[in-house]
Amino acid sequence: MVRLRALLFTAVFYGFSVPIVLLAPVMAVFGERAFRRWVLLWTDFHAWCARALMGIRTRIEGAPLATPALYAAKHQSFFETFELMRMLGAPAVVMRQEYARIPIWGWAAKRYGVIVIDRSGSAAALRQMMREAKAASAAGRSVVLFPEGTRSPVGEAPPLRSGLAGLYRAIGLPVVPVALDSGKVWPKDGPMRPGIVTFRFGTPIPPGLKRDAIETQVHAAINVLNR
Repeated sequence: MVRLRALLFTAVFYGFSVPIVLLAPVMAVFGERAFRRWVLLWTDFHAWCARALMGIRTRIEGAPLATPALYAAKHQSFFETFELMRMLGAPAVVMRQEYARIPIWGWAAKRYGVIVIDRSGSAAALRQMMREAKAASAAGRSVVLFPEGTRSPVGEAPPLRSGLAGLYRAIGLPVVPVALDSGKVWPKDGPMRPGIVTFRFGTPIPPGLKRDAIETQVHAAINVLNR
């Protein structure tokens, strides 16, 4: 039964996602605000599919800030990418460069306002990322970063990649660590299963800390559910 539910989720979500993405250029004609509403409609559809078809529900502990912030989140599955966009009302998400190269989808992501990061870590790439993050925060948008980089299995806590400290210093916003346990229901290398995903919004960390301090606090806070 779980396998059948996973197949149904895959067929429905990805089947309807194709026309949603293909229509993105059309929706972009109506302006930035309309385009982001279109993206949020997609995230609502994803949440419905996860809940109704797969039996995956969310539990929120703590709360996002009412003002823009830098959200540093654990990354265990595809699930939180959509959920955080939905919960935070279309924030700017830091995305790996290779995803931005996907035809149509990459264009739509850039039009939405993602912040592209080159994981090679060159100084020029980091400066470009910080410029884009500054522009997003100046426009009143929060920024979401997965500071450990790629998805990791439950129980693993990879070291933080470059980028967090630079963004923190550049945009001058508080950092909100986000712990989650999506890997229990949607593991990186395994089948989906019904269950509850907890999102824990931690205590905001004020601007102005040194690199070692912000990285240590964030790494500990995003891994509190990682067991």
